[in-house]
Amino acid sequence: MSGGVDSSVAALLLKKKGYNAVGVFMRCYNLDGCAERDAEDARRVAEHIGIPFYVWDFEEEYKKRVVEYMIEGYRAGITPNPDVMCNREVKFGLFLKKALAAGADYVATGHYVRIQKSESRSQKKQEYQLREAKDKNKDQSYFLWTLTQVELKHCLFPIGDYVKPKVREIAKKAGLPTAEKKDSQGVCFLGDVNVEDFLRQHIRAKKGALVTTTGEQIGTHHGAAFYTIGERHINANFKFPKTGKKMDRKPFYVADKNIRTNTVVVAEGD
Repeated sequence: MSGGVDSSVAALLLKKKGYNAVGVFMRCYNLDGCAERDAEDARRVAEHIGIPFYVWDFEEEYKKRVVEYMIEGYRAGITPNPDVMCNREVKFGLFLKKALAAGADYVATGHYVRIQKSESRSQKKQEYQLREAKDKNKDQSYFLWTLTQVELKHCLFPIGDYVKPKVREIAKKAGLPTAEKKDSQGVCFLGDVNVEDFLRQHIRAKKGALVTTTGEQIGTHHGAAFYTIGERHINANFKFPKTGKKMDRKPFYVADKNIRTNTVVVAEGD
């Protein structure tokens, strides 16, 4: 239970279906202190629906397996996905193992995703397929692509068959304390901390050339490691040789980058 409305409703639905549900908040690495508030929200929901509640500490493991992975990925010039790594290494890795060792049959989360069971004719056993959620706008199946049959057979995703407005409605009708809580955005462990500000604490800024796809230098940037291909909001110093102004040119997008030469290539318009 993360302290959000989705995992709150997931717990409620399991309780209503007769599962012997137990709420667990994972204490992971967090910079802005929001984790304490989220843990309290999760505890209040568990108390409201009448299930046991625990807090399990994975902070050190999270730092090593998710935070360091993210920093080193940016330093190497790629754009890492900490959500995928968190799910593989922590939620459906360390947490799942600890839950099973504690006597659980399944772990359930508030992810918008579905599981479909089918019979394998060749091996004569059940197979589990990860499927998109009913709510295509909230689907999170792409965050869980690393899960295998080993993990999926122990997973439940109670809200995968619901659209977000319905989840909110269920929470309100049940009087859950998180019914009106806003959805979290961005990288979870950063909270309100800007990604670039965080990375600058670990990766040294280094001025480099900002060039167009035709090779024209139109400014300078703060370090190729801080940019993502496809990014539009480019924090850079634009300067055009002829006028010294950006004028009425179309928006620029990051089209490529080279960590070795510390160059960022931008495309105008698309």
